[in-house]
Amino acid sequence: MGFFDGIDHVWLWLILGAVMLTAELIAPGYFLIWLGLAAFATALVAGVADVDFAIQVLTFAVFSGFSVLAARHWLTLYPIESSDPLMNDRGGRLVGESVVVSRAIEGGSGRVRHGDSEWIARGDDAPAGTRLVVTGHDGVVLLVGPPDTSHIAGSPTNSPPALP
Repeated sequence: MGFFDGIDHVWLWLILGAVMLTAELIAPGYFLIWLGLAAFATALVAGVADVDFAIQVLTFAVFSGFSVLAARHWLTLYPIESSDPLMNDRGGRLVGESVVVSRAIEGGSGRVRHGDSEWIARGDDAPAGTRLVVTGHDGVVLLVGPPDTSHIAGSPTNSPPALP
């Protein structure tokens, strides 16, 4: 007599499916949901057809593989778009922001301050206290340059053309 002989296998698969779906809610990764659905499908098969437990495990494995591959294909065609794609990209969020040189940029390297954070920076030489703009980032190193003055009236790039 095996361990699972006294247990109704339908309930076993339903409980496993519920545990998988609950685990997906607690630690979302968009993976356990498919295993939970495969367990529910296996419960349906176990309830409709009187099959051996080994066949049920094989059915669960097939349903799991199929559902994971189908979900992967679906998500390739219709990826989930983030409402804030730069959420976990702190350097990317700073592009266009104004920073102040806290340690002179000499030889292309120095430090800049943005808010209460200090960052390693690369750019043209600039003395401490100079206001620069973040133009990009390379990992945790900010790429900085002079502020864009084209929007300021009277700047060389925004001046009216000279009269002949």
